[in-house]
Amino acid sequence: MALAADLRIAGSSAKMNVTFVSLGLSGCELGTSYFLPRMLGTSVAAELMMTGRFVQADRAVAIGLVPEVVDDDQLECAARTLVEDLLATSPLRLRKTREILAQAAMVGDLAAVIRLEEHAQIACMQAGSFGRMAAEFGKARRA
Repeated sequence: MALAADLRIAGSSAKMNVTFVSLGLSGCELGTSYFLPRMLGTSVAAELMMTGRFVQADRAVAIGLVPEVVDDDQLECAARTLVEDLLATSPLRLRKTREILAQAAMVGDLAAVIRLEEHAQIACMQAGSFGRMAAEFGKARRA
């Protein structure tokens, strides 16, 4: 489930592995072979999927499995801060960003990705709050 999440934070005591291979099954289960190579590259994904080795929190950050590790007792606070940041924008802008991130990963052509981005920006501008949000951002930067 963590692999399918757009955003992840780990506590300092976190450890993760691809358990299936350790249980006598293939290391390819529940989308692991889809997510891990895209996140970590084929070499690291193969290591984790073929060995079942545990990844401690410090290595998880180093290989890009999680962008942030916090003390275990600060995990809930860090998650709440992340959620507050997400709630500060609109659902449309989050949805468009998520859609383009997913599509761009599948498209090998920069020009095609820029066209996808352009369509998303137009949709967001037409939604109406672009000018107000840009003005608020400018005020916050000057403060």
